[in-house]
This record gives sequence, C-alpha cells and structure tokens, in this order.
Amino acid sequence: MPSVIPDSTEPRVPKLQRAVVQDATGVPVLSRDVAVPSLGTNDILVKTVAVALNPSDYKMGQNFATPGALIGMDFAGEVIRMDPEAAELRPDLKIGDMVCGVIHGSNPAGPDNGAFAEFLRAPAGLVMKIPPGVRVEDAASLGVAVATACLIWESLGLTATPDTPTLKQLPVLVYGGSTSTGTMALQLLKLSGLTPIATCSPKNFNLVKSYGAEAVFDYASQDVSAAIRKHTGGRLRHALDCIADKDSVGCCYQAIGRTGGSYAALELVEDELRTRGAVKYDFVMALDVFGRGVELHSGYGRDPSPARYHAAVKWFAMCQELLSRGKLKAHPVQVINGGFDAILEGLQLLKKGAVSGKKLVVRLS
Repeated sequence: MPSVIPDSTEPRVPKLQRAVVQDATGVPVLSRDVAVPSLGTNDILVKTVAVALNPSDYKMGQNFATPGALIGMDFAGEVIRMDPEAAELRPDLKIGDMVCGVIHGSNPAGPDNGAFAEFLRAPAGLVMKIPPGVRVEDAASLGVAVATACLIWESLGLTATPDTPTLKQLPVLVYGGSTSTGTMALQLLKLSGLTPIATCSPKNFNLVKSYGAEAVFDYASQDVSAAIRKHTGGRLRHALDCIADKDSVGCCYQAIGRTGGSYAALELVEDELRTRGAVKYDFVMALDVFGRGVELHSGYGRDPSPARYHAAVKWFAMCQELLSRGKLKAHPVQVINGGFDAILEGLQLLKKGAVSGKKLVVRLS
C-alpha cells in the first residue's frame, strides 16, 4: 500500500498514484508510481472521478514527446484540498464540492500534472461547480470546450456574449459544428444573440440544430461555400474552423463576404491556404487560458498572457451560471468502461478516427 501524507483537517492523500503518462517516445502508458502533484497559488487538488478524451491527448506526445509527462486536460472530480488564496478567489467552493474544468496536460514546463490521474491540480478560477442534475460524465467534457470558446470570441473580435447579447443577429459560421467545440460555440453564439450556421455530415444535422444552428450545410457538398454565401446574403464576416484542413479552410475563406472578416482555426493553417488578405486569420489554442505561456516549437509556442487568464476566469464564471440555469449543455458523450485501461483504448479510437458526433468519457471512480 502507498504511504500517505498525514493531515488532520483534510482527506488523506497518497504520495503516489496511478496515471497515464508519456513513455520515452511520447506514447501514452499507465504508470502506478506517479507523485501526486503539490498545490501552487490559487490551485485546488481534485480527486478525479471522470475524464474526457481529446485528440490533443495523443497528438501532444506524437509531436512534442515529454517522457514522464502526465496526460489529459478535461476532468470532473471532488475538491479535496484548496490553497488559501484559491479559497479567497473562489469563496463559492469548498472541500467536497464536485467540479469540472481544464488543466494543461502533456506540459513540458509542468510535466507533473495531468487529468488522466487519480489526483490532479487545477486553477481554481478555471473550474465550474457541477450543478444538481448534471451527470459527472457530461460535466467532464466541458472544460476544454469552454476554454476554447472564450479564446474564439477574442480571435473573431466578437463583442456580444451571453451576458451582453446583441440584437443584430449577425451570422457566424462554425465549420465542424458536430465537434465538441462546435456544439459549445453554437450554444454560446445563440445565447449571445448571434445567428450560428454550421457545416457537418448530414447524419449529424439534427444534432447540430439541437445545439442552436439556424442552418446546416453538408461539408462534403461541392457548392457548400456558395450555398453559405447565398444563405447569408454575402454578410458573413466571422468563421470558426474546428477542422482546419485544406477543404475547411477553402470553404470558410470563400464563404466570408466580399469585404472580408475574421477566421479562427483550431489548428495552424499553412500560409498558402490563406488566400484572401481581407480575411484576418488566428490560430486558437485552448492552452492560452492558463496565461503562463506555452513552451512548444514549430509555431505552437505562446508568450505568457495574464490578460487571457483573467478573461478566461470571467468566461468560466459566466458559463457556470449558464450551466446552473440549464442554458448550457454538454456535447453528447460516449462512456467507455474500464478505468485507466479504457483511457488507453479510447485514445486509440480517436487516433483511428473512429469517433464522430460524440466525446469519449471514462469514469475512474
């Protein structure tokens, strides 16, 4: 049995835990002797109950191998310790609360922390309390989607939010509307008074409409960009690309009206694909919400930005309220059983492209 840190006022926490980490080549493997992370300023310690899987969870190891780094970003679990400053920042949180949120897994600058572990360290400002009636499996899928959404608003220059909605009903395109980021964006755009439209496979049309899309277009149609231009009357100025391949970039650039606009992608886009100078491009990376910079190469590095962290804290608080009022719902999830072994199996399914319209979630406890 692992030894424990004695503590008279808080739940007992083992020194060592099970976690999914990168091996010497960046491949996810299960380790049984990983140190439980210590708390920093404004941090909470969470006993992990469920985790959601993202493509970045295997891609990070493929492209930026960090042997021993803990993997995973999306989580839900129970608060078991709080840094004193975290308690001041979040007076609404207490030991025993169930929360969900996002952390920076596979982090070369902080390899000791990741969601795919029995215990994790999370910034108190970037978690949401799970309201009664919301399943922990659904809540586990929300963190990355909310984090990405707040950065999308900045990238696209959108000023209307669910807290300050507009009456102008301006169209916004979400290419890849059936992804988890897509369904989150559709909901928040609708709540902001904007008019979301989307592309996806026809089998997911009803799903995307149920999350707020006013109109949906088949991404594989030859004339999809022309159909979007016609539907929007040439007024489209904002496009979010959740896919970021040659076809998606081309569609978004062609669908945006003659006067240009803003295009945000969830992946780096090569210069030659960005064919219109009148369209402002930005690469959105959820890791920016932590405000500490990102130590990666090949165009993925980011400078520290405390302003983005503080903006994200406000967004998480706003989404906490929406979630509590039943106005925000999780992407459809597919729960796979088997604990840590199921995480490894799920990452293989993602890598093979065998998941569509759902987010994989694993319950750990």
